[in-house]
Amino acid sequence: MELFFLHYPFTCLLIAFLVLYQVKPAFRFFCKMTFYKLWLFTISIGVAILSIPRGRNVENMMFLRTLTMPLKYIFGIQIVVKGKENLRTKKPFVLVLNHQTSLDILVMMEILPRRCVPIAKKEILYMGTFGLACWLSGVIFIDRKRREESIGTLTEVAHSLHKDNLRVLIFPEGTRNHGGSMLPFKRGAFQLAVKAQVPIIPVVLSSYNNFYNQKEKKFTPGRMIIQILPKVDTLGLGPDDVPKLTEQVRDSMLSAYQGISGMTNGASH
Repeated sequence: MELFFLHYPFTCLLIAFLVLYQVKPAFRFFCKMTFYKLWLFTISIGVAILSIPRGRNVENMMFLRTLTMPLKYIFGIQIVVKGKENLRTKKPFVLVLNHQTSLDILVMMEILPRRCVPIAKKEILYMGTFGLACWLSGVIFIDRKRREESIGTLTEVAHSLHKDNLRVLIFPEGTRNHGGSMLPFKRGAFQLAVKAQVPIIPVVLSSYNNFYNQKEKKFTPGRMIIQILPKVDTLGLGPDDVPKLTEQVRDSMLSAYQGISGMTNGASH
């Protein structure tokens, strides 16, 4: 055995890797998440090269979307989209999604409309090639520690929505939520929609729990649902209406989340 290892070390390492991958879920989880991150950072080089000729431009987001999409086939994730008709508009709007894991980057690409700019935390800008690709794709970065600066950025975005015919994507929870529900929503997305007088389109991602769980180190093939809800108009609303609007949208999204998550969990048994 020792002689075999000395002569064929790479073969032995490959066999050991395959055995660990098959019998150790935690090792498989680590491998898949490492591959996921390496994929994003690697394709970002291609996105940057393709984007440089026209510079920072929201149209470059389609490069990032196209190169990210193969991951769902590699990981065996079936994504079912319901309510696609609610996105069939050429006018500006604010898209709000619930936020669960880093896999949301992959899943949101499934329904990302053209000329849609995600709003992200500023830390992503410094994530090497991925941060560069996001910047070139028009992603708007906000420093959550500087509230006044963030408000100023959102005000600029509100003015740009109509002028540049943009859509904006925001995770109103503000951070990932692994708890199987939804965190309270921050009001920035709703203040933006009211200020710009554009509709809000809520998008609900079902629970990943039937195939992905960070705490349990589970990552298997599986199925999830994206439910696009009807638009919520903000025409005629003012700043005083924002708290009620925020709760109204959250309630509708939470109800949809519980419904579609029950469907995917049921399908996994």
